[in-house]
Amino acid sequence: MRKILITGCAGFIGSTLVDRLLDEGNEVVGIDNFNDYYDPKIKEKNIDDALKNDRFKLYREDILNFEPISTIFSAEKPDKVVHLAARAGVRPSIVDPNLYAKVNVEGTVNILIAATKNNVGQFIFGSSSSVYGNSPKIPFAEDDLCQNIISPYGASKRSAEFFVESFWRNFNLKSVTLRFFTVYGPRGRTDMAPAIFTKAILSGSTINKFGYGTSSRDYTFVDDIIDGIKRALEINLDFEIINLGGNNPVTLNDFIKILEKITGKKAEINTIEKQVGDAERTWADTSKAKKLLGWETKTKLGEGLTKYVQWLTKKQK
Repeated sequence: MRKILITGCAGFIGSTLVDRLLDEGNEVVGIDNFNDYYDPKIKEKNIDDALKNDRFKLYREDILNFEPISTIFSAEKPDKVVHLAARAGVRPSIVDPNLYAKVNVEGTVNILIAATKNNVGQFIFGSSSSVYGNSPKIPFAEDDLCQNIISPYGASKRSAEFFVESFWRNFNLKSVTLRFFTVYGPRGRTDMAPAIFTKAILSGSTINKFGYGTSSRDYTFVDDIIDGIKRALEINLDFEIINLGGNNPVTLNDFIKILEKITGKKAEINTIEKQVGDAERTWADTSKAKKLLGWETKTKLGEGLTKYVQWLTKKQK
């Protein structure tokens, strides 16, 4: 039985990972500050089942508070760490870049220091496709220079990646950085397009479509992301950066059409100008994930959105 510490344990990806690891017999330590980026009650609900499990321990703490974080690591001595805690969202990062720099960079450094001091065997870092920005080269590959970052959020995640690499080089902290591409599915964040658009279509509300709907995203179902994280935990890599994406970009217009087909309802659309900081497209080159992790997505967008709509409909009853 392994002891795995997960930061951001009550979030979308974090709570899903907690449940899967507990199902497999692991001991899980969770850290989350339950901030109000979206309704904290949603996060509380996410970990309801985990809190009933004797092999799960929750710490309500902020990763910016180094001393309490250090104490948690010293007390728990985790074998491995999955660092998912972060300030998310491209558009809010433009409004308050300082907050994103503090949480996503300084907070990550705090976790890295604590992991190093307590001889953690492996560090998994949840990064983002936003580090690629508006890269002209497609699909996006891990050895791209990431010279076209267009949001403070993307900049903060790339900066954190550099710190992860430096801790491997200086302190031999074995690390895998996983770049997630537009994750969706049950428990999905309420500020993301799948949640916003699905709820609007189901309720007959108007959707704000930014630009002409030609921008595209490489959507990745949460179960596939969890599979990728678990595979990374099983392989003893020294240091790698690996994309986890669908390798199948879909335009916003096509995304809406798929939702319309699944729900059987027509979307009411209000077209407005493209938002500052939004990338024109994302597209993951997943050949490295397949080679090193034996990983590739199994869930097509239509299938994943059907599961999400079913979950959301059941949840609202």
